[in-house]
Amino acid sequence: MTSWLRLRGATTGIAERRLVCFPHAGGTASSFASWPAQLPPGVETVAVQYPGRQDRLSEAYVEDMHEMADQLAAELRPLLDLPMTLFGHSMGTGLAYEVAKRLERDDDFVMERIFVSARPAPHRIDGEHRHRLSDEELIAAMRRLGGPDAEVYDYPQLLPLILPPLRSDLRLLDEYRPNSLTRLRAPFTAFGGERDDTCPLSELAFWEEATVAGSDVRIFEGGHHYLRDQEPAVVEAVSKELISPR
Repeated sequence: MTSWLRLRGATTGIAERRLVCFPHAGGTASSFASWPAQLPPGVETVAVQYPGRQDRLSEAYVEDMHEMADQLAAELRPLLDLPMTLFGHSMGTGLAYEVAKRLERDDDFVMERIFVSARPAPHRIDGEHRHRLSDEELIAAMRRLGGPDAEVYDYPQLLPLILPPLRSDLRLLDEYRPNSLTRLRAPFTAFGGERDDTCPLSELAFWEEATVAGSDVRIFEGGHHYLRDQEPAVVEAVSKELISPR
C-alpha cells in the first residue's frame, strides 16, 4: 500500500471485493480500524490516510477537494481489479463522490455502491467558513458535535497536533461548492444520525441527485458521531449491501 492507503486483508479467504473508507475532517485511517473484523469474509478494507497527520505528519496538507480527489483516484487505480464500494463520513462524502466520478469518467469503473454519511450533498451547502474560526471558537464547535473523541480538546498539549489538520480539512470543505452534481452510475445510500444538527435528515434524500442508479436513506440513533456510537449497526448495514449488492 501507499502512504495514502491502509489496507487490511479479507478476514478469511481470498479478497473478492474492496471497501474503501474516507474519514471525517481531522480524522485518520484509524477511524475504521475495527471494521475489518466485523465485515463479511472476502471483503478487503482500505482506509484513507490524509496527509499532515499521524505517520504523515511532516507532509503538506491538501486544501483543495479536486486536488485531493485527483490524488486518491490515482492511488486507487491499481486496485480496480476487484469490485469496489466507497464509504465516506462527513468530509469523506465529498471525496467519495469526487473519486467515484473520476474513476467512472476516466476508467469506466463503476462502484458497486457509494455510502455517504452525516453530510448533505455538496451542492446543497453554502455559507460555511469554519476554517476562519479562532482556535477557541473551533474547539467550542468541535465540542458541540460531541462524540467519543471530544475529550481530546481538554488537553492543551495535543492541540498543536489536532487543530492544524482539522482547520486544513475545513478549508477544503468550506471552499468546495459545486452548483450541481454529475449523476453517477453507482447507487448511493445516505446514512445519518437522527440528532445530527449539522446534517438535517431531510437533506439526505438530495444525494439522489448524484446518481442515475437510485438511492436510499438509513437513519441511526445519535448525533454527528453516530458512526462511533452505533458502529456494529452501521457495519452490519454496510455488510448486507456487500453480500447482496442490489
